[in-house]
Amino acid sequence: MGARKRLAAAARKEARKTQYFAKLRNVPSSPRKMRYVVDLVRGMEVNRALGTLRFSKKAASADVEKVLRSAIANWEQKNDRKAEDGELFITKIFVDEGVTLKRMRPAPQGRGYRIRKRSNHVTIFVDTKN
Repeated sequence: MGARKRLAAAARKEARKTQYFAKLRNVPSSPRKMRYVVDLVRGMEVNRALGTLRFSKKAASADVEKVLRSAIANWEQKNDRKAEDGELFITKIFVDEGVTLKRMRPAPQGRGYRIRKRSNHVTIFVDTKN
């Protein structure tokens, strides 16, 4: 690896130390369904977001709640203290498309219909408001 790439990698690694995030990869639901839940909590204060996710009827909200709790725990670990009410906010949250499993379903007249079983990756960044 060249010197320029090594310096860029070191700079990225240093920047990661001040960011507080969590990822949940390969969630077996479509990204479209997950984005609907993610849009509900984008930019919210974390305790309010947890309440919104807890009482949401969407099945994907349980996965987003799990990642949000992990991101809060990561913030608390890096700062060596507990998060207080109204302190932490969701700064960035996004859903990326994961792998798609391709399956075949028998169809009439000897045909086969393709089924795409989609998955997604959820990433949440939390931080304090400045």
